[in-house]
Amino acid sequence: MASTKRAVAQHVPSSHIAARVDRIDWAQAISDLDGQGCAMLKGLLSPDECRAIAALYPDDAHFRSRIVMGRHGFGRGEYKYFSYPLPDLIAELRPALYARLEGIANRWNETMGIGVRYPASHEAFLKRCHGAGQTRPTPLLLQYEAGDYNCLHQDLYGEHVFPIQVAILLSEPERDFTGGEFVLTEQRPRMQSRAEVVALRQGDAVAFAVHHRPVQGTRGFYRVNLRHGVSRLRSGHRHTLGVIFHDAK
Repeated sequence: MASTKRAVAQHVPSSHIAARVDRIDWAQAISDLDGQGCAMLKGLLSPDECRAIAALYPDDAHFRSRIVMGRHGFGRGEYKYFSYPLPDLIAELRPALYARLEGIANRWNETMGIGVRYPASHEAFLKRCHGAGQTRPTPLLLQYEAGDYNCLHQDLYGEHVFPIQVAILLSEPERDFTGGEFVLTEQRPRMQSRAEVVALRQGDAVAFAVHHRPVQGTRGFYRVNLRHGVSRLRSGHRHTLGVIFHDAK
């Protein structure tokens, strides 16, 4: 049964995923990332793909580690980090999304006066991570039940950090679960924090700033710090796929 689940999740031709990523309104997504620190990518995965990925969760053969959030003060719920080789669908999504986000990542760093620049291909960026000892894959599958939540946090994992990541909702709100909204907060200098709630449907993704982003002020650009999390699940079960572009130490 486990091998069947793996085959279903992996049997997604790369051209389908790349074409779907290309069909996203990237002009709008980049505008939203610049303006809000996050952008919805609607319909990134089909319902069948969502179910196939979520069905991998019970089979530890796909994963390198399991984290129970309550043991570490991260919230309630749990998640598992995938091991290499990644399921084909995720292995194709990662570089396709990276190629669309690399330009804005470099522009953000230039605007904030950060000297780091990112190569054009995800493969080249991973070589940089691996050369610094960041060799453990970071794509993860999260599982929530009623009462679970994810505290506000940042997914950094080491010296080399790609400044944008993507989360894809694999479950359908109001059918599979209630509550459990994606939440992003922005800590602005000498100002109160700002919260953003993104209402996702099954297969929708949100791209968002991992750590900080530039914001235009009256005296030029300044840097704001961001954290993300998930509000308390009120009922049901919720699965999410996290696509992080840097690997971990």
